[in-house]
Amino acid sequence: MRLLSRGDPACLTVTNLQGLVLARSAFEHSANYESVIAFGRFRPIDDPDERVAALAAFTNKLLPGRWDEVRAPNAKELKATTILAMEIDHAAAKVRHGPPDDDDSEDAALNVWAGEIPIVSSLGDPVASPGLRPEVPIAASIRNLQRSVAGTRE
Repeated sequence: MRLLSRGDPACLTVTNLQGLVLARSAFEHSANYESVIAFGRFRPIDDPDERVAALAAFTNKLLPGRWDEVRAPNAKELKATTILAMEIDHAAAKVRHGPPDDDDSEDAALNVWAGEIPIVSSLGDPVASPGLRPEVPIAASIRNLQRSVAGTRE
């Protein structure tokens, strides 16, 4: 984080692997994915209000509404946390989706299964912290997340 804070050129890469693509030949195996790479420079966020706003935005991105349910960071925690912003100079994205592309090749005659194996992520049931008092209910943000995930399955 200290090195990135200096403002040297950097890149940030994120890939979401969505499935394995199995062809009839090993050479044609692939993956379905979405990927982005961004080039730029990081800068530290030093303004106290901007730092808290960044933490709130990050927390609520993970779980909408969570920031308002929890204790905000104290001065010691804020001091121990490095927050960086990246000004993006340029970026590139790449996506691959669909089945293997050997259906119209000689390999299609092979007696080998070919197709896609989706990679699926899901949320399980909440598991309370061992030290959580039994009378503490599941937070509204968690109930809302469960409802939204259940709604996407219907």
